[in-house]
Amino acid sequence: MTAQTYLAYDFPLLSAFWTMLWFFLWILWFVLLFRIVLDIIRDDGLGGWAKAGWMVFVVVLPFLGVFVYVIARGKNMGRREMEQARAQQEAFESYIRETAGGKGAPSSVDELTKLSEIRARGDITDEEFRKAKKLVLAGHGPAEHPGAGGSTSPSTPASGR
Repeated sequence: MTAQTYLAYDFPLLSAFWTMLWFFLWILWFVLLFRIVLDIIRDDGLGGWAKAGWMVFVVVLPFLGVFVYVIARGKNMGRREMEQARAQQEAFESYIRETAGGKGAPSSVDELTKLSEIRARGDITDEEFRKAKKLVLAGHGPAEHPGAGGSTSPSTPASGR
């Protein structure tokens, strides 16, 4: 062995450094391998046979396959990852908007609450409230019911006006 090799193992701290360096490189290699496998699976531009070919190449000859993949297709890996992250963010934001009820139609619970408030103020009768409640629970909005929302139907006069 050379004097440099002995030097690395003569000092325990230097030996620990070399061990940590090799361990870090080993972990880095697996992270790169998994990112490439995910990129192959995620890429919509590749057909089924192309994906199968790249997967076999990367799994059977991992070092050569990973290096060839990074050289051949590595330029667009970041772009594909950004597009996927952007699509996930947009889906998350639309889910939040739907759940919070921001710009969508009001839920049946909101409509029933408004109907209860209108009835409590005396703007609609109990009969009109029951009809509007049936429409809301059946999936129709109270706007289709002429007595709801403070407007009166021609057959029933409004109470308290």
